[in-house]
Amino acid sequence: MNNIFFTKFETPFETVPFHQIKIDDFLPAVKAAIAEVKSDLDKVKKSDERETFYNVVEAAENAGKVLDIVSSTFFNLHYAHTNDDMAKIASELSPMLAELSNDILLDGELFAKVRKVYDDKNQLNLDAEEMRLLEKKYKEFSRNGALLTDSQKDQLREIDNKLSKLTVKFSENVLKETNNYQLVIEDEAELAGLPEDVKAAAADLAKEKEMESKWVFTLHFPSYIPFMTYSENRKRREEMYKAYTSRGMKENEQNNEAIVKEIASLRFERARLLGYDSHAAFVLEERMAKNPDQVFDFLKDLLNHSKEAGVRDVKEVTDFSKENGGPEEIMPWDYSFWSEKLKKAKYDLDDELLKPFFKVDKCMEGVFTVASKLYDIKFKERKDIPVYHDDVKTYEVKTSDGKHVGVLYTDLFARPSKQNGAWMTTFRGQFRTKEKDIRPHVAIVCNFTKPTESRPSLLTFNELTTLFHEFGHALHALLSECKYESLSGANVSWDFVELPSQIFENWAYEKECLDTFAVHHETGEKISKELVERLLKTRTFQEGRATLRQLGFALLDMAWHSGDPRNVNDISDFEREATAETEVLPRVEGSGSTCAFGHIFSGGYSAGYYSYKWAEVLDADAFAAFKEEGIFNKKVATRFKDNVLSKGDSEDPMVLYKKFRGKEPSSQALLERAGLI
Repeated sequence: MNNIFFTKFETPFETVPFHQIKIDDFLPAVKAAIAEVKSDLDKVKKSDERETFYNVVEAAENAGKVLDIVSSTFFNLHYAHTNDDMAKIASELSPMLAELSNDILLDGELFAKVRKVYDDKNQLNLDAEEMRLLEKKYKEFSRNGALLTDSQKDQLREIDNKLSKLTVKFSENVLKETNNYQLVIEDEAELAGLPEDVKAAAADLAKEKEMESKWVFTLHFPSYIPFMTYSENRKRREEMYKAYTSRGMKENEQNNEAIVKEIASLRFERARLLGYDSHAAFVLEERMAKNPDQVFDFLKDLLNHSKEAGVRDVKEVTDFSKENGGPEEIMPWDYSFWSEKLKKAKYDLDDELLKPFFKVDKCMEGVFTVASKLYDIKFKERKDIPVYHDDVKTYEVKTSDGKHVGVLYTDLFARPSKQNGAWMTTFRGQFRTKEKDIRPHVAIVCNFTKPTESRPSLLTFNELTTLFHEFGHALHALLSECKYESLSGANVSWDFVELPSQIFENWAYEKECLDTFAVHHETGEKISKELVERLLKTRTFQEGRATLRQLGFALLDMAWHSGDPRNVNDISDFEREATAETEVLPRVEGSGSTCAFGHIFSGGYSAGYYSYKWAEVLDADAFAAFKEEGIFNKKVATRFKDNVLSKGDSEDPMVLYKKFRGKEPSSQALLERAGLI
């Protein structure tokens, strides 16, 4: 067909030719690619040859590679640079792709062939990765309806079709709610406490909106977080907090309450249809934590270690507030403000003292340097690779001896067309054919403050660790050395996927690492040893409350997905009950997390939010190995690359971890690092 996606991309490394793609290309390309997948699978089904791993399982794995490229390109753009036209297309594409998935996984003929190979697996002399793919494919069918009756399969199709539309709608509503709000300030006196660069960014935004002599703040992180941290205007902080925490809960067209209930209920019905007690039971069967009880035990153990510390943390902030003329009771919109002041008083350190050392371009050089020291790879900026927005930069990644590793896109700055938050994604995954090793095309997407002609982009330390985090994910994808794309890179168990990202954050706290890039953007002086020591002391600052906050999100996720949510009447009451043990600040009527909780209702983390804390146990234990031998020790780095980063999901994650570490992980390192014991 005459469509850009069905031609060989005449670009460096066959990267996506964004400059040639039109929005109108996506829908016909997806339809044609779906037809190609079905045609490829029909050949598998109709073959008279005796079923083998290669003509059934491997053939199914390789069916319709064009669809992978089209769908990844579209949905990556939909999250990073969307518009109303793309939103309409997303609402059409999502159910089409859900229907295709059902067509494949509910196909009795295809499953019969996969099952025949699976039943003969012990006689096939497969290598470890081939056996892993076979077992994953069989479970993919058996866990998603292949064993159901025809009427049950129809029910499953209907549920999946509805879910595909609802999750897209949920995400669109959150983005619209975020974009629709703005706090306009006309009196400069109301900006008291805000750093100059924050005020300048707000003034720039006002000019963009043709509001001269005013300042505009939004719910996007580069605006919202510094406002809540530094603004002395308590009334305005309250206004911003309530706007942020009521997203999806207001009585307007973006209300997500009914959508949330329906998503959770459909997931429950789907799980029961497949023979599981709950959505969480279905999901966790294939995770390192095998069932809901193990997750609840894990969360309860962390809760027991952190509750007293969290209560003590809030008391410390409250006492400090009272001693310094602040409120007698700390409300949620006071916490960041007074916590930051307390940190400044205790450690003589705040973001404004650190930010001059974290110019975004130098920080990118920093993550490149760390990767180079650990894994012998180099990053060279390329101007000839097409991009989808002027903010995006591209890099070719090579080994030190010149071998091509992959392509990295960086999209670092906030804009209205981009979802909040930060993430890593791939435009093309890594896999091997008989002829060649197909190398990955990887992107990291963030929401940092954009530089201007007069003002550089300076990161807070939290933003710096976010950059390191997403770059850790990127390394997982870039350094992959797998045979099959569905097992490569970050396509791993959800409670293992955060290990490569979270372990990489640790380098941001090390003077030896910071010395490679953290220089004052005006004076050129290196960050001092004394400043880094003060930074290290802050690592346990208010960690009890921070842990409780994460546990609250994890428990809320499990509450929605480990039981029957169909009888939930009031979402606020349900959320309050689910998170009660983690609450150490007053709850605010009309505020909540559920209706904007994109991680679990549109982002793939349903029954999986606990994995952040789970992976923290892994990363603290794993980084201890680097600390024992040296943070740039090549032997430890090679062991981590060979057994974790390069392996994807080619083996069981606990097996891979033990190959690297020599033992199962212990929570001791995390509890010590967090100051909880």
